[in-house]
Amino acid sequence: MLLTLARYQSTCPNFDQHFAVCFEGRLASDLGALGHSAHRLGAVRASRPWSVLAARRTLRRQLDDGGYDWVICHGAWPLGLLGPAVRLTRTRLALWLHDAAHGKHWVERLARRTRPDFAICNSRYTANSLSALFQELPNEVLHCPVPKPQATELNARTILRNTLGANEQTTVILIAARFEEWKGHRVLLEALARLKDNHSWRCWIAGGTQRSHEQAYFKTLKIQARDSDINDRIQFLGARNDVDGLMAAADIYCQPNTGPEPFGISFIEALYAGLPVVTSNFGGAAEILTPNCGTLLPPGDATALANELRLLITNPAKRATVAEHGPRRAAELCDPAQQLNRLRTLLSAVKWTKIRERGDS
Repeated sequence: MLLTLARYQSTCPNFDQHFAVCFEGRLASDLGALGHSAHRLGAVRASRPWSVLAARRTLRRQLDDGGYDWVICHGAWPLGLLGPAVRLTRTRLALWLHDAAHGKHWVERLARRTRPDFAICNSRYTANSLSALFQELPNEVLHCPVPKPQATELNARTILRNTLGANEQTTVILIAARFEEWKGHRVLLEALARLKDNHSWRCWIAGGTQRSHEQAYFKTLKIQARDSDINDRIQFLGARNDVDGLMAAADIYCQPNTGPEPFGISFIEALYAGLPVVTSNFGGAAEILTPNCGTLLPPGDATALANELRLLITNPAKRATVAEHGPRRAAELCDPAQQLNRLRTLLSAVKWTKIRERGDS
């Protein structure tokens, strides 16, 4: 998301962004490639207090020298570890909440010690959890900026589908998500097992495994597909760097979460690609989808999911009608230039309010 903000800097005049990172890596190098030299605060480890103190000193010097108006901490971790340094300057402090807060993790307990001036929440769902960190903190919902993918040539779609064994008569169902159980892979496979009498569909499951619990979960999914006698139509694609291409080549995006999504960038990407989206009726998804572009189902209801997928598989005209509205809905919620200008407006309003209140006191 930070790269998107950097990439669209020119669309918001008089809103100068600078970025600070605690670790060397792809983010820092990609920001540099976009012309944004990230300020290095040093490798910060909570288990090494001296690294935290050094990063705070570096950040404070940068803020004292730079004349900044706002520092935005993207999550509880930077707020808890670096927020105190901001509080020693004249710079205002904001929290951008990207996940639902619970207030129980040690990082969140640490973050509660530094109250920001304002919070930006990526959905109403996350905004409703803000009180677990801070009571009565001024906040606004600002959906994540998500760029529209570059147009895919028709032959590129055909080539990718053929490569993965799908012709133009095949209905391809895609899920591109981490291998976390709450993403709903199990429910999807259970629903597809009820559709094995229909031989016109294939399912692509994109995503790689890194941690041990992800690897164990992946193995159970392969066993489930085999035991359901649908493994010949389920393709585990592994980690991919062409998710935009997969979206353009698929026909339906289905991610039946069993836990609420804080927002759901993959849903926005699917809408940009013109795919009807099928997911569960809670979390950020309930704020993204309308009947014109997707379907919200009861969480964990494999029967309802199977019925909806059967309807979409057997009715290309319905898919086409629904897909017409997707790109417009995605841009309405997440167009990067629009969201960057909204961010500037929100922060300017908070700054103006605070100045006015000080003048009245």
